Amino acid sequence: MSTEQFSDAVLNWFDQHGRHDLPWQATKTAYFTWLSEIMLQQTQVSTVIPYFERFRDQYPTVEDLAAADQDEVLHLWTGLGYYARARNLHKTAKIISAEFDGHFPQSVDELEQLPGIGRSTAGAILSISTGKRAAILDGNVKRVLARYYAIEGWPGTTANTKQLWLYAEQNTPTARAGEYTQAMMDMGATLCTRSKPVCLLCPVQQGCTAYRQGRTAELPASKPKKVIPVKQTMMLLITDTDGQILLRQRPPSGIWGGLWSLPETSDLRDAEQETGLAIELDTAEPMAPIRHTFSHFHLDITPVKVRLIDKAPTNRVMEQPASLWYNLRQPQKVGLAAPVKKLLGKLKT
Repeated sequence: MSTEQFSDAVLNWFDQHGRHDLPWQATKTAYFTWLSEIMLQQTQVSTVIPYFERFRDQYPTVEDLAAADQDEVLHLWTGLGYYARARNLHKTAKIISAEFDGHFPQSVDELEQLPGIGRSTAGAILSISTGKRAAILDGNVKRVLARYYAIEGWPGTTANTKQLWLYAEQNTPTARAGEYTQAMMDMGATLCTRSKPVCLLCPVQQGCTAYRQGRTAELPASKPKKVIPVKQTMMLLITDTDGQILLRQRPPSGIWGGLWSLPETSDLRDAEQETGLAIELDTAEPMAPIRHTFSHFHLDITPVKVRLIDKAPTNRVMEQPASLWYNLRQPQKVGLAAPVKKLLGKLKT
């Protein structure tokens, strides 16, 4: 198939079988496209839809998002994971509002300069919201092209990524570029899936090298696996006389950056010194441990219920992060680390 035949086949399939009723498709603005594309990174459509709708209703314009408090943004994001996306979303909204008068840049190069926007996301924003020709290469499109051209090895290598970008650029049409972008993402998500691809319904089956060679099960190759290390921590659920739980804000960058979490310690005997509070260690009550998995390590958490003796600081030498006493009956709207939200939910029941 020529590149023109490829794109025509993809668009014809999209007209009949593509997804046309997603909430961000109703109004194809750069803002809604950007918001959905950031949320869809590492996350499935079904999971994203309710989050997108909450953000759209709470922040109908990029200026509204820019004016929001970061805690509110992180609170709405809680549960979606990869929280750097939310922090970058907020940063970018502020930049667009302040430096671009609320209008998104009109070139891939300019969009790529904004926090959290890479080349593929920039292409999606531009093509879907304006119809301008711009290629994308997200995970779904990589899989389609890697099979179609029988790319050997993991698609994420530098050489393979470069080759796949060339194919992505070649196949992207000038006309209906935005619909082609959506079509390629839909094909990867619904037909050219990781396992058991529905090749018989694929519009580009006749040109697909992996299909012709009977290699759709092995291509594209998986990312080489690494042994994921396991780290351990103890999270303290420090309760005051009113039943409120002490939370402390994480540093702005790094794991759970900017979110509210529980004080941590590696040794309960050091808890008073590390928290700066007088607590009853003799009556500490361990809870069932939980495991939280990040992309690069497992974190085994031992939660421990501890009662507070006195809120007055016991040490003024150690600098403590921002704190709040979380009311389980009337919870504050703050961004919570996922395992913390889970643990607080257990205390409420």
